[in-house]
Amino acid sequence: MALTLPARTFKTAWFARAASKANITDVALCRAIREVMQGQADNLGGGVFKKRLNDNRHRSIILAKGGQHWVYAYLFAKSDQANISPDELHEFKKLAGAYARMTTAELDTAIRNKDLLEICHDE
Repeated sequence: MALTLPARTFKTAWFARAASKANITDVALCRAIREVMQGQADNLGGGVFKKRLNDNRHRSIILAKGGQHWVYAYLFAKSDQANISPDELHEFKKLAGAYARMTTAELDTAIRNKDLLEICHDE
């Protein structure tokens, strides 16, 4: 089932550094989020999605908050690892839950502190 806009999309500071090293632009990330919202990603459950990026060379782990907020949290090269482990998935589900409980004030603080970087909004 496809999700609809409006949505805000963020990347963590760690993801920003990893994406920069992999030459993955914010434009590409925003395009990928639109595809995720149309159901073109692997839904791993618990608000965790896996999306292929960069001509299928990289995988991203995206955390969702009710289709309103999306957070790029983790990036890995397909050549380095096939998938995340069950333990990693469990931790990402816990993190997705923490993002889901985040208040607007907490989100604003994370943005101000540059823990989260907003990359697209209602595109």
